[in-house]
Amino acid sequence: MSERLPLYAAYPSLEAALPRLPLCQLPTPLERAEKIERELATGPLYIKRDDRSAPEYGGNKARKLEFLLERAQQRGATRVLTFGGLATNHGFATAFYAARLGLACELVLVDQPLSDAVRRRLRLHQAAGARLFYGHNVAGTALIALARLARHPRTFLIPVGGSNVWGTLGFVNAGLELARQIEAGSAPAPARVYVACGSGGTAAGLALGLALSGLQTRVVAVLVNHILPPSPALLQRLVRRTQALLQRAGAAIEGAAPEVRIELEAEYLGAGYGHPTPASTQALAAAEQLENLRLDGTYTAKAFAALLERERGREDPIVFWNSYAAHEPELALPHWRELPSSFHRFFRKDA
Repeated sequence: MSERLPLYAAYPSLEAALPRLPLCQLPTPLERAEKIERELATGPLYIKRDDRSAPEYGGNKARKLEFLLERAQQRGATRVLTFGGLATNHGFATAFYAARLGLACELVLVDQPLSDAVRRRLRLHQAAGARLFYGHNVAGTALIALARLARHPRTFLIPVGGSNVWGTLGFVNAGLELARQIEAGSAPAPARVYVACGSGGTAAGLALGLALSGLQTRVVAVLVNHILPPSPALLQRLVRRTQALLQRAGAAIEGAAPEVRIELEAEYLGAGYGHPTPASTQALAAAEQLENLRLDGTYTAKAFAALLERERGREDPIVFWNSYAAHEPELALPHWRELPSSFHRFFRKDA
């Protein structure tokens, strides 16, 4: 059974003011990766196993959806609408958990590099109950979204990656959770936490949670997205807005605003979202061979590549936040011809 959320323990008024839908089993484990330390010459390295955040479908998305889907229910929504690449983890998680609440889910998807894994994920979106729309690019996505919202006013809009103040709450709690594990002796206070950064909510929430706990830890947000990527200013703005939400809801944050330490690392993106790099391919293989740790090429392998290169030869304790959902629920996949016709181009031999 999950413990009481550190967010609620620190600020008891928030339990009623900012409720969450219990999707996750928290806290997630914090494990030392001694083989990687020895083989790749890093300081003490700990893995935050958010791949185990929820029994059905974990990763970082479930933490955000606990607050987002609860908010949708409070607002009386009958459906949710969100966005992502063709193989979006966030979109799949949203569809999967929305269906369990009786909410319809619409996904508007943009292009990303094609692979068999991407094609399988498109079928999995539909198996999870999503209604799919092909937006192609940002402009096309915006037009479809406006049309869907006009047609269904009781739609709850969830931004890309769930990265608004409500989704970010899940990672404020995650930062406080890590601080609690450190206080309990599970690991020394890390100098840096490395995390993949697609839309920014995970990194912003972690940084705020760690700052509220009093830790001096810096969050290294490794950029993996070139489609409307978050900037340092955007991350700081999301931090400020989330802190303001906490204070409006009754959180007594003492003193001046905490110093939030967050760094956006953009040198490991490569050709863009969904494109592997030689460094990420090597990092993915090293994680699996040395620690039996599954990563993905789009997000976590790039973050791990940054950690390995930047931390080699250093002695500071560090944490790698594994935001990848390493297993998927077993769903009966539809044939690709059952998808909307606009997606058939991705399956035809001439695609």
